Amino acid sequence: MYDPAQLRTFLAVARTLSFTRAAERLGVRQPTVSQHVRRLEKATGRLLFVRDTHSVELTEDGEAMLGFASTILEAHERAETFFSAVRLRGRLRFGVSEDFVLTRLPEILESFRRENPEIDLELSVELSGTLHRRLAAGQLDLVLAKRRAGDTQGELVWRSALTWIGPPRLRVDPGRPVPLILFPPPALTRARALEVLEGQGRAWRIVCTSGSLSGLVAAARAGLGVMVHTRGLVPEGLVPVHAGAGLPELGGVDFVLLHGRGHGRGPERTATQEAANALAAAILAGGDRLHGAPPVERP
Repeated sequence: MYDPAQLRTFLAVARTLSFTRAAERLGVRQPTVSQHVRRLEKATGRLLFVRDTHSVELTEDGEAMLGFASTILEAHERAETFFSAVRLRGRLRFGVSEDFVLTRLPEILESFRRENPEIDLELSVELSGTLHRRLAAGQLDLVLAKRRAGDTQGELVWRSALTWIGPPRLRVDPGRPVPLILFPPPALTRARALEVLEGQGRAWRIVCTSGSLSGLVAAARAGLGVMVHTRGLVPEGLVPVHAGAGLPELGGVDFVLLHGRGHGRGPERTATQEAANALAAAILAGGDRLHGAPPVERP
């Protein structure tokens, strides 16, 4: 009933909230994007976006379509992989940002490994800044991480806002230095936090530094201070800090896929690049599952 091409276009618009950026991402003209969205809306009989000359927003039906589109495209990808005559193989070094530790990324990776059993997947979980450095050094083949400010490279997976978070009971005194819970350098959220506070002329002090997201979350839940995190990935037990604290706006952040040069020579490098392309496609198809935590298993 639903054309996969139209669903891919829908997801590109939903993730970028821009018909222009969606067209750039898909490598098509903007009228094609508009046409795909109109045809999908006609097929569903529902309005999926509210748009004007300045903004694009998902409707309630559009939000519902996010999950359906991802599921349909994942099934489509699985069928294509299963019936493909070529079996992907090789060694793939994949680096992922700490931000996704508490999301449903493991589900995407599990499905990818099940469908590509001959790919040896090596996973590294590190700070985005570290992943960028390792990719540039040729130590990784594919990276899912935050994009550095001013950088235009990488394939956009998800765009979100950054926010200050802490436990519900926490109160930040506007007249005292801001207690900060931070990743160590070269973390991008650390740099952003210090930059905006310095720009505001706001005093600050570091109360906790940890290279582990779990460590930062534990410190925040204990009420030691505030931390910077992606608004769509706020861990359980933490909430955005009240506006009365007077903390400066942090702006947005892009999560992107970045490809490395591949390792080895000839056939080995080609196999690595094909494996990286396949994993990138799986992440883009299931990208909406990265916006939240996995379901909690009850005893």
